[in-house]
Amino acid sequence: MREMTKGANVGLADLSDDAGSVIASLSWSSTTGDGDADVSVLLLDGVGKVRSDSDFFYYNNPAAADGSVQLLGKTPTDGGSEDRISLDLTAVPADVERIVVAASRYGGSRFGDLEDLRMTVSDRTGDVLLGFSIADAGVESAFLFGELYRRGTEWKYRAIGQGYETGLAGLATDFGIDVDDDEGEAEGPSESTVAGRVVEAPEAQAVPALGEDAAPPVVQDPAPVPRQPVREAGSPAAGPEGTGTGSPASGATTSDPVAAPPKRARGPRTAKKKVTLPAVVKKSLAENDAWSAARLFPAPTLKSDKEREVRATSVLLSVMAQVPEFGRRLTAGFGAPAGRMETFTEVSLPHGDTPKRPDGVIRVERAGKLWTALVETKTNGNVLRSEQVQNYMDIAARRGYEAVITLSNDVALEGSPLVDVKTDGRRKHKVALRHLSWAEVAHQAHMLIRHEGVGNAAHAWLLQELLHYLQHENSGCHGFQNMGPSWIPVRNGIDTETLSQGDARAVEVVESWERLIRQVCLRLGGELGQKTLPVQRAQRGTTPQSRRAALADQLCEEGRLTAGLRVEDSPGVITIVADLRTGKLRTSVEIPAPEGAYPLASAKRLMRQLADAPADLHVETLLDGRSGPRGTLERLRPEPGDMLPADGSRITGFRLSLFKGMGLSRGNAESGFIRSVDDAVDRFHAHVIAHLPAADRRTARRPQEGTKGAASEGAHVAAPASAVAADAPVPA
Repeated sequence: MREMTKGANVGLADLSDDAGSVIASLSWSSTTGDGDADVSVLLLDGVGKVRSDSDFFYYNNPAAADGSVQLLGKTPTDGGSEDRISLDLTAVPADVERIVVAASRYGGSRFGDLEDLRMTVSDRTGDVLLGFSIADAGVESAFLFGELYRRGTEWKYRAIGQGYETGLAGLATDFGIDVDDDEGEAEGPSESTVAGRVVEAPEAQAVPALGEDAAPPVVQDPAPVPRQPVREAGSPAAGPEGTGTGSPASGATTSDPVAAPPKRARGPRTAKKKVTLPAVVKKSLAENDAWSAARLFPAPTLKSDKEREVRATSVLLSVMAQVPEFGRRLTAGFGAPAGRMETFTEVSLPHGDTPKRPDGVIRVERAGKLWTALVETKTNGNVLRSEQVQNYMDIAARRGYEAVITLSNDVALEGSPLVDVKTDGRRKHKVALRHLSWAEVAHQAHMLIRHEGVGNAAHAWLLQELLHYLQHENSGCHGFQNMGPSWIPVRNGIDTETLSQGDARAVEVVESWERLIRQVCLRLGGELGQKTLPVQRAQRGTTPQSRRAALADQLCEEGRLTAGLRVEDSPGVITIVADLRTGKLRTSVEIPAPEGAYPLASAKRLMRQLADAPADLHVETLLDGRSGPRGTLERLRPEPGDMLPADGSRITGFRLSLFKGMGLSRGNAESGFIRSVDDAVDRFHAHVIAHLPAADRRTARRPQEGTKGAASEGAHVAAPASAVAADAPVPA
């Protein structure tokens, strides 16, 4: 791996023989484990501006139609998260000279509050080619991490590390994105849109490293850009070998408000969203509930595991080939290019004396080149066998295939591989081994048909049929559903107080617990259409194995499993505690008290917000470093003053909790532990979290509703819309 310094650049071809498709990853951590940021990507032309607003990819516009850019979403890491971006460089339009990768924070948060800011670029096999760390972040609410740019026929990477105080709004405006002004104004420029300034890190602005080829900045002509008639004027911009960002102008002129075009509908989300299915199903025409609707993929007749594996593989691969958005969503993270996809099942491939039959094959063609992956599928509780996967890895390497994809109900964890395989380092051709869980497949289908949209109604219906099949009790694709063989012995050991620290079985239970929480996040995030991630608190420098060992020792000592979930726009982290000694689950959230409010007013306000919450909700007042009065909602509603401390201590917040009994079985029955965790999280979110005001992020994502102050606090861009002139950021 090449470690980069600020301003340095390197050719991707110097680092990998196959860098046509890469994965850019941005990661960070925080002391609390719940710090977060959002990635964005901009495609720039030769003068350092986007060709149109559609060249701006972020949470509301996650993918390019040609597959050149796709935001793959977040994965949890120890103490933080990693956001991955698939970049198919072979599909990038010829008039795009640079691909800028950035990230932004929201709600007044700054990058100085995060640690371990880092960008890496990996090839299609997952091998990390380069890394760039940012150690001098401060008040910035947006950062340019790096860029990929053309030099002739070659793609190169440059480490930038430049920050903005104005958040995503300021960053987008600097590259030619039109940011909405106040929604109440039909047209015309707004001084409140973006009026921030670029914040340089203490080092000099990113420049090419000594010895590298460089060109002087290209100054944009002061005349308005023809393709965007209403635009800021006089915005110098760096060329492909410049500083990595447009040089902000000291001022800007605004066009005549009368000449401004009509304000179009807000948002890349609106522009990109095509067909979604309604959440409420239409009333059935059946005479009674005993009638079963006809299904494209019937499941009731499946009896054996072999039948389930064959059917599940065929159903999934056929839908992937017929719904481009879905197929691309599942394969982009594995290094597959954007192109025509065909899928096959039960293909016989020679291997020694006995041919091998992988469950499936995926082939993608682009520009005459083929990308091929072998697929090995398991359903129900069947585990992947190392010997079988090893055979497919050997076949793929020998035949020049790019990947082997394993698919099962298990959830992969960092540092805990599901199968052990050996690779021959003497082979020049590398094969990537990737894993998908059925829960992730269902999550992606749910996101597309309920929230993000697909190309047409037929595609939406196909995904709906796939989702119905996966959720059928006979499909065997229910996701993680068994806490493992160590679950009962560990529970018995905790009950009899005979479980000692260092017991390997406790580590296995902790790993199963982590898999369960990740699956809960996938399911809940798919249903809500919001990013949902587990919160993992860990000290800096710890490995996943050491973190799990510490949690296992804590389980042996305290008898409790603890986890946190961060749901986008929620007011706090949802904490789940499974107390194996008492057999109870506790779901809770801590919300801060309003700044400057009177204590009694805060208590009454909370009671109004929880008017429809369950009566058995426990409310606990949080004071400086300690707990205060507590009681059930049923008791506190008539007398909110009972929540106030008698000694007048300052109230810092409130903890809201629901309790539920745990299932006793391993989790494959209705009364099982896994089912009880799912039910507890669902009930808490639906009846408590949904009634609380959203976090600051919700308003921060819509600068047109805010003011000049909102933009200067790192507000997000709701969506590029009609061209509105804005004050250009001034260099720090």
